[in-house]
Amino acid sequence: MRALFTTHSIHSHWHPLVPLARALEAAGHEVAFATTPTFGPTIEASGFRAFPAGRRDTPEERQAREDRRAGMTPEQDTDFTVGEVFGREVGERMLPDLLAIVRDWRPDVVVRENTEIAGCIAAESAGIPHAVLQITTTWPTYLRAVDAPVRRLCDLAAFALCEPLELLYRHLLLWPRPLLLWNHEVLMPRTARAFRYEGFSRSGGEDLPPWVAGLDGRPTVYATLGTFENQETAVFEAILKGLRDEPLNLIVTVGRDRDPAEFGEQPPNVHIERYIPNNLIMPHCHAVICHGGSGTIMDALSLGLPMVLIPIAADQPFNARRCAEVRVACVIEPDDRTHWAVRRATHMVLEDPRYRIAAARLRKDIETLPGLDYAVTLLEKLAAGHAA
Repeated sequence: MRALFTTHSIHSHWHPLVPLARALEAAGHEVAFATTPTFGPTIEASGFRAFPAGRRDTPEERQAREDRRAGMTPEQDTDFTVGEVFGREVGERMLPDLLAIVRDWRPDVVVRENTEIAGCIAAESAGIPHAVLQITTTWPTYLRAVDAPVRRLCDLAAFALCEPLELLYRHLLLWPRPLLLWNHEVLMPRTARAFRYEGFSRSGGEDLPPWVAGLDGRPTVYATLGTFENQETAVFEAILKGLRDEPLNLIVTVGRDRDPAEFGEQPPNVHIERYIPNNLIMPHCHAVICHGGSGTIMDALSLGLPMVLIPIAADQPFNARRCAEVRVACVIEPDDRTHWAVRRATHMVLEDPRYRIAAARLRKDIETLPGLDYAVTLLEKLAAGHAA
């Protein structure tokens, strides 16, 4: 079986696809990715084939987009990004190349991450079954945001459109989380299937720093804004100011493109690094402070770690809301990103046993789900012409 994965050229969008791609290869199937030419070498460095599709934004396009974002709420920004940016702008650039890749390489199934829309249009136009791996949470306005871009892409691919809901989830929706984390405001498609989350965050050469072995017995708190939100200097500063003098070990990663030295001298209990893979550092921690990105929260919950969430954009506010509802996280809202709030919330998740108990319970829910072999079997059946 040949499986074509389609993704945006963003680490946090590609990382969640890697465990499933590797599981397919381990089962003897052929895997390739389609993404922008500039991101292809990153994918190829992890051993996968990469087809170029679309192109990178120009500086002028990025600036025009930022101008349009001015004054948007986080929720409006999410809908704009998924609909206007990913759906219309990026989708229209990728679609012609994806149509050619599907025609020439002839995959048996196309697997897209849920913010990439053109992949299922290309598959549908060629009569190839397609699946979506839900890398983000769900939110109520998603279908409204992508409605016009989906219809436009269908016109460009020259095939008759059915309703976007039916098209996007026609064959299979893979949900790598417990059903408890599904947003109850959103109707679950009939093709949804849950399986056990497995993370991937080691796409570079980083290893576990040697100082980790020397951490003392105090609680260890890991703070990260993932791979995309590291420009939020004020958030890092609030975390550092709020916790550097507390009786705990604080580990902060500020991004591959930032110099830890710009945050100044820190006491011995504070360690600032550019990047540490979550799967390496989180097993040494007692709690996680993060932006609420889907991959980071699932990495934490897979280990039963309670969290402090500081949502910034994308699906992060929706993730934060659901995690607060199931009591695995304390949320700091955008108008309260102070060092006092960080200190208070961190002590709360460390000292109130209800957070730790709820996170441990959710970890058990994750562990009881079927594994990647189940997802592989579903894709095999789909490629063979069987419904999910």
